[in-house]
Amino acid sequence: MPSLFHSLQTRDLGHLRIVAQFWGIELAAGERKAALKELSERLVNAELANELLETLPNDAQHAIQTLAQNGGKLAWSTFERHFGVIREAGPGKRDREQLHLNPISAAEILFYRALVARAFFETENGPQEFAYMPNDLLPFIKHEAHKAEHKVFGRLARPEERTEIIPANDFILDDLTTLLAALRTGQDESSYTLDTSRRFVRDLGLAARLIGNEGGLQRDTVKTHLEQSRAEAFAQLREIWRESDTFNELHQVPSILCEGEWKNQVLETRDKLLGFVNALPKGKWWHLNSFIADIKTYNPDFQRIAGDYDAWFIRSREDETSLHGFEHWDEVEGALIRYFVTRVLFWLGFVDLARGADGETKAFLVKEEKPVPARSNDQREARSRRTASSETRSSTTPALHFDSAQRLKERGKILVSSNGLMTVERYAPRAVRYQLARFGEWVKSKNPHEFKYQITTASLEKALTQGLKVTHLVALLAKNSETKIPPSLGKALRRWEVNGTEARVRHVTVLRLTKPDDLEALRKSKAGRFLGAVLNPTTVEVREGASKKVLAALIEMGILVEDEREA
Repeated sequence: MPSLFHSLQTRDLGHLRIVAQFWGIELAAGERKAALKELSERLVNAELANELLETLPNDAQHAIQTLAQNGGKLAWSTFERHFGVIREAGPGKRDREQLHLNPISAAEILFYRALVARAFFETENGPQEFAYMPNDLLPFIKHEAHKAEHKVFGRLARPEERTEIIPANDFILDDLTTLLAALRTGQDESSYTLDTSRRFVRDLGLAARLIGNEGGLQRDTVKTHLEQSRAEAFAQLREIWRESDTFNELHQVPSILCEGEWKNQVLETRDKLLGFVNALPKGKWWHLNSFIADIKTYNPDFQRIAGDYDAWFIRSREDETSLHGFEHWDEVEGALIRYFVTRVLFWLGFVDLARGADGETKAFLVKEEKPVPARSNDQREARSRRTASSETRSSTTPALHFDSAQRLKERGKILVSSNGLMTVERYAPRAVRYQLARFGEWVKSKNPHEFKYQITTASLEKALTQGLKVTHLVALLAKNSETKIPPSLGKALRRWEVNGTEARVRHVTVLRLTKPDDLEALRKSKAGRFLGAVLNPTTVEVREGASKKVLAALIEMGILVEDEREA
């Protein structure tokens, strides 16, 4: 940005004296050029700057903080929308009406103190007009921006806004195991359910390099992840999320669609949102809506470069309405903050949630900070290669805190029934569940803390194509199941391994007549080729898709048919 000297060089002597008056200094020079040089040199003073900033009204301080948080400049249209206009006036009108003593906006207050100027700067889209702070004054303002980063937004939640408490958990580990097993076996997404969301889990798997860009598994990484303890794996996922520049929370917000080639600043936005959350008192229930409303008031442009609300192509998922412009802040920024707190931070164990009597999530509680579990040497070495900015980001991340009973509860049961249904409790070893899932078909369970898989000939054949054998399944169950394998199931598995499928079940259409002669006549007719096996003298199978032709042939024979399938 231009310096103070360049920002003031077009101003008349009267304007320079007004600036000096507000800064509490008396100009010795009586000529404009000399006064400009004297003023621009004397104002670059930290003590004077701090004294001036302390005298500013709240709205002007907010404007200064916003500029500082955005690198010292903001698109003029955005700055004017938030902080008001600066009236155009020549020296005569200014002095006659004393505009500087009767400002109509925060922008005008800063203008007459030389804290804000206006100029065109080159951008990717060509020249654009900006409000900016002179670059030699910017260092004195940074402490104000730092204070704003830690401003406490919102208010405490009232008792009626936290009638139902939802504690944080580590269920993302189980969802990730489910997704990895589904990808390994080629299961359709509709065949299984998750506690979190498919997009969130998949993006986290990509960031952790468990899933490749083409959707395949990184098997060595998957093996390492599944063999870690829950505490180690969870801490590692949180660290990966914290530093990932590919995990894009904005694109995950379920109510919006992000389209086009534009890019948002993922890490910078995450930093800002975590800064807002970290400023809140730990262990206190905080009102969600007031938290979002205060961010809109005091730091609305937290994810927008230069406050540009027209560069991103975002639509409402519900009605495909375009969400351009600041008027859609609640539907984009507001929705992002809500998703970040009630989904991302909750799923990663950083906050507890609370619902009101109407069932809506009303409040959240930032958990007390505790040390993150120690990492391996490889992780430490990888950490040492990260940038200084990554170090800063990690130091501001809230740490996980679960009670020891929950953290150590990793010995869930595995049960198998005589009909081949395998039931795996949530806290059973994840690596074992991943392997068992490859031998069975997913079965939805009414109990959210257990997973069910049904052994079928189709699932065994699929496992066989992946190099797995029945002996592997038997060994897994023998080692990990709470009870012995039922003898009947063991026998069925051994027979299948030797003989393959020995029994089949299928849907068939059966035609039943009252007289054997009618069946015989039908078999000899042109429709006879549509008949299958004869089950008894009056009953026969009808080939798939041939029912209408057989019914037509019977009518030609003078026989009307009652279709019990319709009944």
